[in-house]
Amino acid sequence: MGKHSLKNGSSRRNIVAAAAIGVGAAVALPATAQAAPVQVPGIDFSVDVPNEVLDAAGNYVDTSAFTGAAAAAESAVASAAPTSTGQKIADAAMSKQGAPYVWGATGPSSFDCSGLTSWAYNQVGKFIPRTSGAQASGGTPVSLNALQPGDIISYYSGASHVAIYIGDGKIVHAVNEGTPVQVNDINYMPINNAVRF
Repeated sequence: MGKHSLKNGSSRRNIVAAAAIGVGAAVALPATAQAAPVQVPGIDFSVDVPNEVLDAAGNYVDTSAFTGAAAAAESAVASAAPTSTGQKIADAAMSKQGAPYVWGATGPSSFDCSGLTSWAYNQVGKFIPRTSGAQASGGTPVSLNALQPGDIISYYSGASHVAIYIGDGKIVHAVNEGTPVQVNDINYMPINNAVRF
């Protein structure tokens, strides 16, 4: 067998790379590669992924695509998180944007204000009072700075109008005759109170 000599660090790296290629592995070249931390989606664990590795054929592979894929996977895991009941209520009401206002209507194709709120709650198996006044006086009072999607906001001193809070300072509601279900700012009308069922 011939004599092997290691003259410098790059020869050592080449031998390690050649050995890894022989077993079909991918290796990083420590002196030339930079590592980037990648969070493993769904768990509290991260690994350092080098910017370049050698594949089984001895070709350099750019791993920046791997870190992008890991970020996409982490985002997918986060978006797959369970949706709150309040968000489902808000989403149900939002699905009726553009539906016409009809006094006394409770859906599914037309609504009055409390008809929309009670219909949206029914979609998640919750049954609330039918009228705006009964909705405003039912449930648990909520301060405006603690609103969550799905909360009901009543308007005017007699609670003659109700809407569903959808987040980000916005509501969805069946406004009045001639105006379809739409999204508006929470302060679209004078607020009476907010409740959570």
